[in-house]
Amino acid sequence: MYPKSRILSAAAAAAFAFSVGAAVQAAPVTFSSLTGVTGAAGGANTAVFKADLSTAGLGSFSSISISDSGVIGGSAPGQFSGFDLDAVIISTVDCATAACVAGLASTVVFDYASSIFTPGAQSAPADLKFFGTNAAGTAVDDAIATLGAFDAFSDTITPAGFLSLGVNGSIGFNFAVAISTAAPLFLYIGEVGNNGELAAGGIEIFTDPIPEIPIPAALPLFLFGMGALGFKVKRRKTA
Repeated sequence: MYPKSRILSAAAAAAFAFSVGAAVQAAPVTFSSLTGVTGAAGGANTAVFKADLSTAGLGSFSSISISDSGVIGGSAPGQFSGFDLDAVIISTVDCATAACVAGLASTVVFDYASSIFTPGAQSAPADLKFFGTNAAGTAVDDAIATLGAFDAFSDTITPAGFLSLGVNGSIGFNFAVAISTAAPLFLYIGEVGNNGELAAGGIEIFTDPIPEIPIPAALPLFLFGMGALGFKVKRRKTA
């Protein structure tokens, strides 16, 4: 039987495997801005950015993470704080304009409703939750956010079709199978408001899926469980 300290060390190593890059490779994604804007009629103000994933340096990827920069600037306050994501798709079609992207369907299947959402902070005055989230504000409500379509209505009075991440918030998407980057493959991101937030944010692709419970939030839970197991084993041994 391993000493309790060794059990905890193994638990810590496992919990940190994703965050420190053990068996996981990550690559930042470089974007270029496309010509024009898109979105819903009467409120179309979504800037679209493109990245060629075949040049990112990974042979394949299993997940994507989009993070707010943490800089409080161009976004509206409260429920609209942070980066406002209109849509995210991946396509084999190489577009040069926002209008071209608006007519595309994603070549890669996204499970938008099951995305891993980590809400950031709100700038004052605060609201109960971020726009585009469920009633509890803990997950994406894709019936509101519609992350597969570049259809945002860029307005704080009658908003529609996007998700606000919050300051330092993030969203991650896992794919059912690894996606090869051997051939040109383009990631398109829509930024509601066209205020330059995407350029300051962080977008990465990973070889492995993103943990369902974000690190380091998963670590205390994992350590608690392993600690309880070690305590139980010790009591049985001395009984």
